Amino acid sequence: MASGSGPVSALWTEINRCGQNGDFTRALKAVNKILHEIKDDVTALRCKIVCLIQNGGFKEALGVINSHTKSLSSDMIGFEKAYCEYRLNRVENALKTIQGIPEQTDKLKELYGQVLYRLERYDECEAVYKDLIRNSQDEYEEERKTNLSAVLAAQSTWENAQPEDLGLPESSYELCYNAACCLIGQGQLSQAMQKLQKAEELCRKSLAEDSDVTEEDVESELAIIHSQMAYVMQLQGRTEDALQLYNQVIKLKPSDVGLLAVTANNIITINKDQNVFDSKKKVKLTNAEGVEHKLAKKQLQAIEINKALLAMYTNQADQCNKLSASLKAQNPGHPRPVLIQVAQLCREKQHNKAIELLQISALVTMYTHEEDIDSAIDVFSQAIQYYQSEQPGSAIHLALVREAANYKLKYGRKKEATSDLEQLWKQNTNDVRTLAQLISAYSLVDQDKAKAYPQISLRSQQEGHCLSKHLPSPDTMSFNVDVDELENSHGATYIKKKPAKVVGESQPKEQGPEDVKKKKKKKKGKLPKNYDPKSTPDPERWLPMRERSYYRGKKKGKKKEQVGRGTQGATSGASAELDASKTASSPPTSPRPGSGTGSVTSNAVPPRQQKPAAPAAARKKAPQKKKKGGKGW
Repeated sequence: MASGSGPVSALWTEINRCGQNGDFTRALKAVNKILHEIKDDVTALRCKIVCLIQNGGFKEALGVINSHTKSLSSDMIGFEKAYCEYRLNRVENALKTIQGIPEQTDKLKELYGQVLYRLERYDECEAVYKDLIRNSQDEYEEERKTNLSAVLAAQSTWENAQPEDLGLPESSYELCYNAACCLIGQGQLSQAMQKLQKAEELCRKSLAEDSDVTEEDVESELAIIHSQMAYVMQLQGRTEDALQLYNQVIKLKPSDVGLLAVTANNIITINKDQNVFDSKKKVKLTNAEGVEHKLAKKQLQAIEINKALLAMYTNQADQCNKLSASLKAQNPGHPRPVLIQVAQLCREKQHNKAIELLQISALVTMYTHEEDIDSAIDVFSQAIQYYQSEQPGSAIHLALVREAANYKLKYGRKKEATSDLEQLWKQNTNDVRTLAQLISAYSLVDQDKAKAYPQISLRSQQEGHCLSKHLPSPDTMSFNVDVDELENSHGATYIKKKPAKVVGESQPKEQGPEDVKKKKKKKKGKLPKNYDPKSTPDPERWLPMRERSYYRGKKKGKKKEQVGRGTQGATSGASAELDASKTASSPPTSPRPGSGTGSVTSNAVPPRQQKPAAPAAARKKAPQKKKKGGKGW
């Protein structure tokens, strides 16, 4: 092929020049010409794969790799294969490919960290980035620290873990944003808001240095920070401010479908069973293509639960049952899908089926009624075990532990109750009530068993004695209480009356002439003129007209509003009033919730609305170095 060496050499020169200029489309054409002449040229194949990856053709690049397995070994092209699988959201395949590559280079470790993050294996991911930061010295150190801070934020948010203080800087707005996410996971909302404000300031300052960046570009970049600010406001109970900021983010139409889905979901949690017209519009944003690859499992779970609740509020029974059944299959131990099903059945007046579905409280009641205390305690144990693994230390977890302890104490299981009481007391050593219950439980252990097991009895007595030292002294427990004032207060069940007004039961008061005069005969009430003795009187005649069941309101005159635009009979003012997205500055129509997560009222057991999902931590990808596959490229 001496005659062809000249044209092929010129093609390699063209490929080299295009690679340096970043023109991978022209480079790909030149590579294809070489492969037309030399079909299995390894260097040309590698160049073609790199060109396809640079142009976003990950599926085509993976096809080339899989069709030339004999020419391209895993150690030669393993990184490119794993990267294509990662970008095609085949994360499990990417992990297997990486683990099969013998030589672990830095760029492969970078990709390995990304894959572990997507799989939510945060502890392993943290170790990878720590190793990279410790053993690498190049221009990508800040990107690696940003990714490490994202891992710590994910651990704090999704695993309720106390993140390790690694002394990471907050020199960029990505690092500052991730630090705020860590604080949110720890419940430090005020400090988190300050970090988010700092992140916004750093972002504006960073983008201001680029003259080509417009104000719209700045607002688009700030969207994730503003959405997180709104989330903090929502947790603080400032729902009106949160709703306004959420709607501002929605109006920007950011390209990040994950951000749009989370923001729309949180608006739905504020609307609850009110303003369903707006919620039905927002729920469409949570169904965008690719959302499942952008969010964590708990975020997706929260969105699906809120979809089921919205379907219930809008009387879409089939859709509600379908969604709740799917959630129940995916999360067999989670109580919320069952509670949604129960609420839906109660709305349909199917109370017997609803009772069959109920867990925990209903089962405990049933077993107690049958005097099967062991089975009732097993129900408590299963519920506590679930929340111990999913939400350790949460309010509902500790509430279940306390209920289990109270139940065991009530039915004489003092010894079994001590472990629950110890767990509660360790959570709050200042809780005198729990401490008193714990001491009481130790002191009332069965005496027969105490004689049979003297060591256990002695240990229980010693523990009770040690615990009693933590109780406050009698001096600190004394209060200055006015007994008379306490008895005369509104909250007292017994009120001490003044002696002058007390009438003795054995000394009835004699009636005098004045008392006789006071007793007058009751006059017969006058009947209305149109009274008909045969007709049945209206049972609601004593109620005001507005409170009667058949009251339909007064007929009003014709409204002055113009009719004609929109649907037939609708006014422009009414439709705008229903659409919350058109009035972002107006307060929401739903009542202010009592807490950050809120509760949803229904005709049956009120299923608690899932805590609104926080946006995922910002992650700056470490840019991959261009693969040198051709001659001089």
